[in-house]
Amino acid sequence: MRLTRQRIPGLVRTVVVLALLAWALATPGFLSRLSVNALLSQITFVGCVAVGMSFITLSGNIMSLALGATASACSLVFLGSLSLGPAAALGLALGFGAAITAIQGAVIGLLRANAILVSIAALSIIMGLADIVTGGQRIYPTGAPFTLLRGRVLGVPYDTLVLLVLALAGQAVLSGTRIGWEMHMVGSNRRAAEVAGIDAPRAVTVAYALAGFCAGACGILLAARYGSGDMELGTGFDYRAIAAVLVGGTAIQGGAGSVLASLFGMLVLAVIEVVLRLQGFSENLQYLVTGLVVLAVIMLQSLGARR
Repeated sequence: MRLTRQRIPGLVRTVVVLALLAWALATPGFLSRLSVNALLSQITFVGCVAVGMSFITLSGNIMSLALGATASACSLVFLGSLSLGPAAALGLALGFGAAITAIQGAVIGLLRANAILVSIAALSIIMGLADIVTGGQRIYPTGAPFTLLRGRVLGVPYDTLVLLVLALAGQAVLSGTRIGWEMHMVGSNRRAAEVAGIDAPRAVTVAYALAGFCAGACGILLAARYGSGDMELGTGFDYRAIAAVLVGGTAIQGGAGSVLASLFGMLVLAVIEVVLRLQGFSENLQYLVTGLVVLAVIMLQSLGARR
């Protein structure tokens, strides 16, 4: 088979993943229970945001810098409304996340505003309002003792199972519904999609609403894990989520990719971080390596896109 420029990124990605797997298995302690639990923790929370980020990137809007803050805010909404009952708290947190990002999607879709700038503005608004409402203090459960989602099934944490369900549902939306097809089309070529009769603003708004829903799920899981919430919980999740999306193979310009691929990208990054930690490297070095990986992916995508 002839090696074309377009096949090079896929070949390089395969080689790198195999090398990473060998590196991980050769690292003492990688398969220990402690390391596996750390790996699942790395994947679960950022993975939910990465699932949501997939919709935004696929729809042609690169990324949102406000999803981490949205997850944090949803944890506050959830904990603050537990006195109404768990079901009401879940609904309010998920609805808040979906609504606050859907508004951003509507602005971007209808006005064709710059997605990054809109997300920066949204980040500032969310952080400011949260500080006013909470006074900068942590929020604790206001209802009965909170133990939801802290258990395990066959050794697998409930929150990891939630991530898997979320990823499968997200993939089903992308590959099995008309709105998922429309997101792909708008991300590939918005003008052509509109000529074909697709309501691009609606597709973008739905993509952002789904992203907010996933961020809301992340916020609920964070609240369940830590038993309290503040606006620091989701710090840095945006950057790690877009890294996972790109490492998974989703095109940065949109139109190609999948939720399951983003989840695989999150797994790759989590394995790198766990292995580096086991080998005694600092957290700053982990950030450096993640940044280099993302840069390499972007360069490979550019190489594959060139004719």
